[in-house]
Amino acid sequence: MGWAHASTGRPVAGRYRLVEITHRETNRVSWYADDLRTGRPCLATRVELPAQAAEGVRRAPSRVLRATENVARLCPDRIAGVVDAVVEGGCLWTVTAWIDGTPLDEVLLQQGAFAPARAARFALDLLDVLDAAHAEAVTHGELSPGQLYLRETGPMVVAGYGVAGTTSAPRLTAPSYAAPEQARNERVGPAADLWALGAILCTMLEGRPPFRDRGRVAATLRGVDRLPPRPPVRCGPLTGVVTGLLRKEPRERPSRQAVRDALTRVLRDAPDAGPAPEEAYGPARRGRKRKGVLVGAPLAVVTAAAAVVAATTGLPGDDRADGGPTASASATAAGAGAAEGAGAAGGTGAGKAPSVPPSPGTASPDPSGTASRPPAGPGALPPGYRAHRAPEGFSVVLPEGWERQRTSRATRLSYRVTFGSDDDPRTLAVTYSERVGPDPVAVWRDTVEPGLERTGAYQRIGAVRATTYQGREAADMQWTTTYDGTRVRTFGRGFLLGGGRGFSLRWTAPAAGWTSTGNQEALRTVLRTFRPGAGG
Repeated sequence: MGWAHASTGRPVAGRYRLVEITHRETNRVSWYADDLRTGRPCLATRVELPAQAAEGVRRAPSRVLRATENVARLCPDRIAGVVDAVVEGGCLWTVTAWIDGTPLDEVLLQQGAFAPARAARFALDLLDVLDAAHAEAVTHGELSPGQLYLRETGPMVVAGYGVAGTTSAPRLTAPSYAAPEQARNERVGPAADLWALGAILCTMLEGRPPFRDRGRVAATLRGVDRLPPRPPVRCGPLTGVVTGLLRKEPRERPSRQAVRDALTRVLRDAPDAGPAPEEAYGPARRGRKRKGVLVGAPLAVVTAAAAVVAATTGLPGDDRADGGPTASASATAAGAGAAEGAGAAGGTGAGKAPSVPPSPGTASPDPSGTASRPPAGPGALPPGYRAHRAPEGFSVVLPEGWERQRTSRATRLSYRVTFGSDDDPRTLAVTYSERVGPDPVAVWRDTVEPGLERTGAYQRIGAVRATTYQGREAADMQWTTTYDGTRVRTFGRGFLLGGGRGFSLRWTAPAAGWTSTGNQEALRTVLRTFRPGAGG
């Protein structure tokens, strides 16, 4: 699913500014958001509540926080940690730290159905979480592919605990994954989660859920209760597990241990049927991500191939200034009075927004100051800017009047797009490649810099600095050079996506005006809003 701009006037709970929609399910929408209090990116999810919901809804936030905390304690690093929950405008909002993964339904949309071994691996991940939660008498009750985030490395992350039971409604989101007893609005327990596990496993193998969404929640729930599931045709060795878990009567479903044994058997008997673990968790090669969002939520570093061509011979699309890989997102202030050598955000923690590099001899612009004040109004764009959506699969907000100026491809697996305006000396170069080395610092130092040094006028500012971006490995480099008689400065940040893929951004402007409010605001806006999409 592509990203869409949110049209929200004021921040949720006065704190969380919605930037872009990252995911949709029935009655559930997630946004990439900025926490205005901490400056960190987060995931804000809105669940629509029934119109008749009343008294119990006021207790929903504490229920969500308590349930998530209990399960997270039992399954560290496997549960989306909820940092806030609030009922506002007739909706339940849950806010988690940014999840560095891709929802399962989007991975399926991008890659198609899974092989049995790969599906079994993911199902075992989910079963681990369910085992721990059920041992503490905690039922999820809202499981669906949209609640399961697949990461490039490590087990999946499960979101949505605590939402079930906040109202008298049988199911609040994704009704086609409701268990029959849930569809009848009966009391639900662990067996309902096993049903959902079966439905999710069926979706991974068949490419569709066992019950279709009929457009209206009530109609979908009636179908789940009264109709037989669509017979599986591609489940192979997991057919028995899927059909067993999808039995209408809870007591007839297999136990968790029986399911675990069957899934483990498939992995043991077909070890080569699925990708290696580190590959299994990666998003689709051409998938969205995440706002380095990559959104998932995914930015990356310039690839070696594209970087070499750009640095040594100059890509045709970059005819204004020497540049380098770069890309980023929402920025927080670096320490005041940072010296010129500190031109990169030091290693921020996973999910924490990195700082925009300070200008030489000046303090970094304060996030509460004019240059970085969160914009108000629909779309949350600062005045004088507009969004650009590139057919290659990324989007970014740039000053009005800026257009795509040149596009070039160094190889079949890499490209560069340069943006600018005829009456503006600044440029932004976006580079993508599928042949990036595993160390972003080394890409800058060993691949890009040698070519820049051959220009003669090149001078690096400070050191190449390792950092993180939305939990991803990244590196920053700044330098100056001379173009057409003018001294220009470039800030570069590169981000690893995994699988050899990478995006980078290069922001180049006249060195004399680098510290100006307008230039700093433009750079911050680019770093905050760049989104890789379906093409990256």
